[in-house]
Amino acid sequence: MMHYLKTYLKTITDRGNPKLAESIFKTAEEVGNQYIKNFSFCSHEIGLLFGNVQSGKTGQMFGIICKSADLGFPVFVLLTTDNVVLQQQTLDRVKDDLTGFCVCGENDSGLFIQSSLKEPVIIVLKKNYRVLRLWANVFASTGFMKGNPLFIIDDEADAASLNTLVNKGQQSSINKYLDAIKNGASSSIYLQVTGTPQAIFLQTMASGWHPYFSYYFEPGNAYLGGDFFFPKNKTADCINFLEKTSRPERQVVLHHLAVSGQVLASGGKVCNCLLHPSVRQAVHSKYAKSISTELAWCLKHLNEEFRDALKEEYDTLNPQKSSKVTFDILFAVVKNLLETNGVNIIIMNGRNDVNSGEYSSGSNIVVGGNTLGRGVTFPGLHTIYYTRTSKKPQADTMWQHSRMFGYDRDPGMMRVFIDETLYKLFADINATNNSIIAQLENGTKDIKIYYHRGLNPTRPNVLDNHNVFMLSGGTNYYPFDPDNNSIEDLDKLLAPFDDKEACYQISLRLMKEIFGHIISADDFAVSSFISILDTMLSEKPAAQGVLIVRRNRDVAKGTGALLSPNDWSLGSSFSDHIVLTMYKVTGRKGWSGRELWVPNIKLPNNMVYYDVREFNKNDAE
Repeated sequence: MMHYLKTYLKTITDRGNPKLAESIFKTAEEVGNQYIKNFSFCSHEIGLLFGNVQSGKTGQMFGIICKSADLGFPVFVLLTTDNVVLQQQTLDRVKDDLTGFCVCGENDSGLFIQSSLKEPVIIVLKKNYRVLRLWANVFASTGFMKGNPLFIIDDEADAASLNTLVNKGQQSSINKYLDAIKNGASSSIYLQVTGTPQAIFLQTMASGWHPYFSYYFEPGNAYLGGDFFFPKNKTADCINFLEKTSRPERQVVLHHLAVSGQVLASGGKVCNCLLHPSVRQAVHSKYAKSISTELAWCLKHLNEEFRDALKEEYDTLNPQKSSKVTFDILFAVVKNLLETNGVNIIIMNGRNDVNSGEYSSGSNIVVGGNTLGRGVTFPGLHTIYYTRTSKKPQADTMWQHSRMFGYDRDPGMMRVFIDETLYKLFADINATNNSIIAQLENGTKDIKIYYHRGLNPTRPNVLDNHNVFMLSGGTNYYPFDPDNNSIEDLDKLLAPFDDKEACYQISLRLMKEIFGHIISADDFAVSSFISILDTMLSEKPAAQGVLIVRRNRDVAKGTGALLSPNDWSLGSSFSDHIVLTMYKVTGRKGWSGRELWVPNIKLPNNMVYYDVREFNKNDAE
């Protein structure tokens, strides 16, 4: 009997990567034992594998494939983004890394039919509707899948797989054929894989694309990710704000040359610099020309101003992965680069086809736009010049376009040139990523996503307008027609809190307990507010909020405002906390003529919390 996972882990270890093998084993065993081992083989389930951008998801996916083959799955479909080069790279990697499988490319339907599932099959397809339509027909015509389970692994699952026509009552082509492939099998597990799961968590269960289970795998020790570049409550040492940089292009070139000198003089193979301006191709050419001008200035002033400027940059380097070379050695390498046109300027956009081999060695400065997104990795990337801005920034797109993350960067030589506003946006995205991770690690089932106002989680065309809604921080929410499941229990919970005190600082756990006794119709989603409290507690178990308690309130129902002007002002003064105001109304002016505790909640200012509420569209009509 073939032990697929054991064989794959041996391959990784034999290549000198025992730590990676350990990480893959942990992920494969936990996902396998928790979610795959007890699969019924008669249902269709969807899951999520969440890992940081450029943190090694492919190895983890391969580990899960091997574990699933060990558990009896005979057919795997591995989906890549609609990119010919990426699909071919993935196919080659599957053939190199995985032993004992029948591996099929897009044109290997004959090989699939001939295999008769004598050994597990892996089919590597790009998410292109023609390719998916072809294979939906292959699966249907062979009949293999009518009696067999299918395991689909969708890399970058949030990119093209979701239904972009959800608000038009239609189904986009890729989404339709993915449905046909998974539903054509007797049963299936569909594993969504991404570093940006915002759009996936905001899918409804009814859509069939919201995960039943989610698993987060940690990156390895050498990984530089969001917490390195965007640490909480401070600015990372590697950040140069453009507002304080007089000649940014020159500084970018100087830093890149200094790092290139250190890397190449130490026996390194490649040093890359990335410029990420706007999406417009004319702007790419303008920046490439500007960089070329700066390199010409360096050559012209080689032994004068340039040497002094390079020495200043050299003094800031603190390499961790190699011994720092002397300045004379570094200068000699840089001088040779300049005199031989050894620094390659590469424009990477829709007009210019660029092969990854062009920036896999030597000293390179890459300028580009949207093509710098998913699946593109830049080895030895140490200098990033980020000028891209958007009027309606989307968190998942911004994060995917930030190619700075990875394993082969030297933390003592990283430098990011960025404006303060953009840096703040990235820091906000990182904070929410950490919140998602904290929720997953705490076993939270209903993952909540929130961002500062002005930053959208994802593109709006994949979110169902009828079911995804926003709760805005700084807004007072209270129910129109509330009830208490036990007013006596609420009386006891709130007994220690005096009306005469302006307010109290309390644990969010107590606030959650109070909410557990509130009943309300759809106008005030009690479960949504409880989920938000859970989100905050998963990030900070001792999180605090503000409680205001008022009794004997003769408030009329349906007046459009619950709080008195004084209590409204008091609650507004706490901008960074959840404020819960509990009014015990007399019932003399509505409220079914009885005493009742009515809640009013205000979330932290400038935050927008996104929630999914399953709501039948027919009910609304």
